[in-house]
Amino acid sequence: MFTRDDLEAARALVRPHVPPTPQHRWPQLEARLGAPVWLKHENHGPVGAFKLRGGLVYFDALLRREPGLREVLSATRGNHGQSVAFAAARHGLRATIVVPHGNSLEKNAAMRALGAELVEHGEDFQAAREHAQALAAQRGAHMVPSFHPDLVRGVATYWMEFFEAAQPEVVYVPIGLGSGICACAAARAATGAGSRIVGVVSAHAPAYLHSFEAGRPVEAPVSTVLADGMACRVPEPAALAIIRREVDQIVAVTDDEVAAAMRLLFAATHNVAEGAGAAALAAALQQRTRRAARSIGLALTGGNVDSEVFARVLAGG
Repeated sequence: MFTRDDLEAARALVRPHVPPTPQHRWPQLEARLGAPVWLKHENHGPVGAFKLRGGLVYFDALLRREPGLREVLSATRGNHGQSVAFAAARHGLRATIVVPHGNSLEKNAAMRALGAELVEHGEDFQAAREHAQALAAQRGAHMVPSFHPDLVRGVATYWMEFFEAAQPEVVYVPIGLGSGICACAAARAATGAGSRIVGVVSAHAPAYLHSFEAGRPVEAPVSTVLADGMACRVPEPAALAIIRREVDQIVAVTDDEVAAAMRLLFAATHNVAEGAGAAALAAALQQRTRRAARSIGLALTGGNVDSEVFARVLAGG
């Protein structure tokens, strides 16, 4: 997908804004999983999630292609929108972000604090994305996609950091629209790592699981109330092609399993994880009696969960 030089160039763009995030081995997680475990803390970045890396690289390339650009639009459930808002403000661009009704209040507040105008539309991400595309066409603005090679190249910088520090037998990677898992595959190739990649979807948003099995994009309904970062109804064909080529397996985790993983992460590491951020651990816990992996890699991809939601999760233990 990319050369080592491509990813090093992305790292040079990302590094001034996102220092390398740590990957720790937490004894209680290793005791629960029965194996060495490296947990990559992308929740420690400036916007509390991995997405900023992609936005920084995407906007650098965008402004070189379109130096006269003044406005961007995008759609999000939260973390991609923060990335767009951050990068747009850095370049003096107006940013409008479309979110579905009922979106995370605190992610919405974070996007506004970064300077974005928010528009609420539709009942899920797909409806919000289609509305954002229509608004961009009406205004002559640039529509920032949720999946693009430049986004993947930026996100791959965190997997470069990970594989340079550890190369476990298997890594579990949550799937939203696909940039994170495709970035993992790109970094694996660039570093020569031999880790198997297991994708993780929400059992209440199984589009990528069904598509992986069918060999073509398959739309599926979304009903997750906890893993909003994985609430994909319509897969991205380009991402699916990479996933089918590079990923060994996809597993599905329920909201209850995600909640249990959020509680364990807090108890074992005292880190707050949003639903998608805990999905990798949820999958590793689900699979622990079915695998013989000698070492495991996990990404805590984000910690942006509403206080009220997290309180309910903790109380449910």
